[in-house]
Amino acid sequence: MDVRDLERGRPVDVAVRLLGGIVTAGEVVVRIDEVEAYGGPADGPWPDPASHSFRGPTARNEVMFGPAGHLYVYLSYGMHVCINVTCGPVGTAAAVLLRAGEVTAGHELVDSRRGSAGRSARGGASGPGNLGKALGVGLVDNGTDMFDDSAPVTLQLRGRPLKGSAVGCGPRVGVSLAADRPWRFWTQGSPAVSAYRRSPRASVADEPER
Repeated sequence: MDVRDLERGRPVDVAVRLLGGIVTAGEVVVRIDEVEAYGGPADGPWPDPASHSFRGPTARNEVMFGPAGHLYVYLSYGMHVCINVTCGPVGTAAAVLLRAGEVTAGHELVDSRRGSAGRSARGGASGPGNLGKALGVGLVDNGTDMFDDSAPVTLQLRGRPLKGSAVGCGPRVGVSLAADRPWRFWTQGSPAVSAYRRSPRASVADEPER
């Protein structure tokens, strides 16, 4: 699977395919072990009221409507840098949030960024804000082409996709809309996978959409 497949794939399919992928930012390397899929506006192929793009393009979310394989970076609660990989054809918004991974290189740098948390059992990249901090990604990286080998943040996909019992599936974390869609995926057995927390603002169970 390469960037052309990200252009053709549904957000949930791309999300699963990203598991085991390698994100490199300078000397820090992280293997992705948890992701969440997000769709787009109501008139698109993957309507998703939990997505930043649901109400249409804005200056903040315009990267989601652009080419596949690019970084969509935003601040959560004004302080946590969260990173996403765009997917779908140009003009059709969708992205996959990278939630957690295992640091495989650059441990000392991650420790300096994350302190004692970086040396916990789950490592320094469990949870989307922690992952962004471990990699040192900032808002300046928004729009980066992750398939450009010269880019500051790159993505290398796993040779063979994880399948079957190797992949866990469940509802997304912390969203108040479409909260029960099983659009979160993770590598079974990975200690990096973050804890599930349902938003207290979430409505009654939604009809799952795949």
